[in-house]
Amino acid sequence: MDFNMKKLASDAGIFFTRAVQFTEEKFGQAEKTELDAHFENLLARADSTKNWTEKILRQTEVLLQPNPRKTLIKVAEAEKQLGAAERDFIHTASISFLTPLRNFLEGDWKTISKERRLLQNRRLDLDACKARLKKAKAAEAKATLWNDEVDKAEQELRVAQTEFDRQAEVTRLLLEGISSTHVNHLRCLHEFVKSQTTYYAQCYRHMLDLQKQLGSSQGAIFPGTFVGTTEPASPPLSSTSPTTAAATMPVVPSVASLAPPGEASLCLEEVAPPASGTRKARVLYDYEAADSSELALLADELITVYSLPGMDPDWLIGERGNKKGKVPVTYLELLS
Repeated sequence: MDFNMKKLASDAGIFFTRAVQFTEEKFGQAEKTELDAHFENLLARADSTKNWTEKILRQTEVLLQPNPRKTLIKVAEAEKQLGAAERDFIHTASISFLTPLRNFLEGDWKTISKERRLLQNRRLDLDACKARLKKAKAAEAKATLWNDEVDKAEQELRVAQTEFDRQAEVTRLLLEGISSTHVNHLRCLHEFVKSQTTYYAQCYRHMLDLQKQLGSSQGAIFPGTFVGTTEPASPPLSSTSPTTAAATMPVVPSVASLAPPGEASLCLEEVAPPASGTRKARVLYDYEAADSSELALLADELITVYSLPGMDPDWLIGERGNKKGKVPVTYLELLS
């Protein structure tokens, strides 16, 4: 016990002496042993290394730490683009499809209906004149009417017949015009399908861009392994062909067209996964390999993926059991 107390007292005395010496040195009241220039340079270099290491560590942690705010901003921008595409689609469909149909119902069809009603009235007038003439002739045969009554009925019948024939011709011409209306309706339907195709293609591109942006943020956890890109991996759907409206999955070009120079000669048998940087991925869609360098995929299966230096960022190396090949990033959901 006495030994410990003496040691504590000695340590306290040493600390006090050091504090006094340090304070007097600061005020210039005591001599300070100067280190040689090389030693001072080593100390400064060590301090600088420590400071920069701390800065790199802090900034890297900020970069790798998930940032919900940035993710929400990206999603909001994508939703804004989807809303703009939807507004364009509604506007185009209204002009090229709904407006022509509405014009037909409110214009041409009203005219046709009016002329049909007039034709119906002319027919009723004609039939009434025919009935009067028939009665007049029957009465004349019985000598109960004068001949001028028959002449009057015949004259009315001729007028009614003329008016009926003229109205029938007008109505017939209008009804024959329905054929051109059918052609116009078909053209409007074609424009509607084309605008719908453009809308779905824009939505696909916007969502693909969002998927890649979020994927690149997620891939930053493995630096240099998964690099995102804002360019869609598949060509945009044509806005001039309605048949492309049925496209619901990404169309990926062949590896030969995507691989950078020198990568096409990559020998998969010699490829080994890196010591770090491999990840699990869930397959989103079925994918049929275009050649022997690619790996066929089945939806919902799990595979191991990794990247190699110089690879196209839209492709990864995928492994399933003893099978190995290139796989498109857009067909995968990378798992943490």
